Amino acid sequence: MADKEKKIKKKKAKEEAPAEEAAAPAERQSSRGSRKAKRTGSNVFSMFSQKQVAEFKEAFQLMDHDKDGIIGKSDLRATFDSLGRLASEKELDEMVGEASGPINFTQLLTLFANRMSGGSDDDDVVINAFKTFDKDGRIDSEKLRHALMTWGDKFSGDEVDEAYDQMDIDDKGFIDTQKLITMLTASAEDEEGGEAA
Repeated sequence: MADKEKKIKKKKAKEEAPAEEAAAPAERQSSRGSRKAKRTGSNVFSMFSQKQVAEFKEAFQLMDHDKDGIIGKSDLRATFDSLGRLASEKELDEMVGEASGPINFTQLLTLFANRMSGGSDDDDVVINAFKTFDKDGRIDSEKLRHALMTWGDKFSGDEVDEAYDQMDIDDKGFIDTQKLITMLTASAEDEEGGEAA
């Protein structure tokens, strides 16, 4: 009976003296803060389907070898080792350095989202894509039409026609490769310059 009374008194003392338990509320506040941080960064979650997020989560858990919720250099090394690939210190440092902070799950999703939305190499991708169709500085418009309507994000016939309306196609059905690349890679800069004027 005396033990029961002691427990009750201790419980009442804790409830009456919250200032003495400053560590517990601070801990709760930090967890609220982290929840808030997750909410503000949750826009990245809307970029992916639930299935994709689940797959990324599974991959994250496989890569997080020490199970601390952060993918670090040692986790990356272990992941590459498990795949039978040796990664140099430089490669690992570059991978970890791509993130703006510790690589938790939200940060990993952000990295994937940034990669998927395109980066600084967009012009190089465009140039290389059209150079694959290039023969002597020209692109066969019918071969390009077929490719646009067959592979990748397929264009409809109307979409190809609309795009072709913007291009100079000679009477033999060829497109000047350099003019096309210039038009596609300079259009965003030209539009920005036009809006500013």
